[in-house]
Amino acid sequence: MPRTVLVVDDDPHIRQLLVFALQKAGLDTIEAGDGEAALALAGSHAPALVILDINMPRLDGLEVCRRLRAGSEVPILFLSSRDEEIDRILGIELGGDDYVVKPFSPREVVARVMAILRRTAARPPALEDGRSLAHGRLRLDLDGWRALWAGQEVGLTVTEFSILRLLASMPAKVFSRDAIIDRLHGPGFAVTDRTIDSHIRNLRHKFAAAGGDDLIETRAGIGYRLGACGTA
Repeated sequence: MPRTVLVVDDDPHIRQLLVFALQKAGLDTIEAGDGEAALALAGSHAPALVILDINMPRLDGLEVCRRLRAGSEVPILFLSSRDEEIDRILGIELGGDDYVVKPFSPREVVARVMAILRRTAARPPALEDGRSLAHGRLRLDLDGWRALWAGQEVGLTVTEFSILRLLASMPAKVFSRDAIIDRLHGPGFAVTDRTIDSHIRNLRHKFAAAGGDDLIETRAGIGYRLGACGTA
């Protein structure tokens, strides 16, 4: 089935640029010039991914993200005209999957979109326990892309689920930030360490709310591995 990307930006030139690049890559597109229109289109068209400008009048991208996340885990790629780390990290912690800073190359945006869509469509090898991973109170339903803690579902973004699936696939292994980036995007993909830290922080926050305070362990100077998950 065609994969539809919702492009949201108040600048029509940027929308036109992105729509052309995405369609050239074989993707369907719909577009919105403000946050309210974006929410309406997301509800009526169920896009596979949303490209979302942060700095829009009236309803900005961060508020649009908050409202989308109230009922959807659709992947979100942020666009920001401000090259400030706090803006980018805030966007990730609200539930964004990735970000691009303006001015950008349309090819880079398409590459990031395709990487996120590949993660969404990816399916790991079949497992003996019925395509799931379990460790302590944590269980990952790989086919349904669902994460559960002690039977309670925890809503995750595509990137958050992918990181947790990687850690759960080898619970004894410590993954460096670079290794996590390589597994998610491929070698040489430009993602900062702080972005991975933000996704990890988001995972911890979500599972702590469900009673899971030992989801991920930090190994100082090395990276991250799966925590005890209630087994200790």
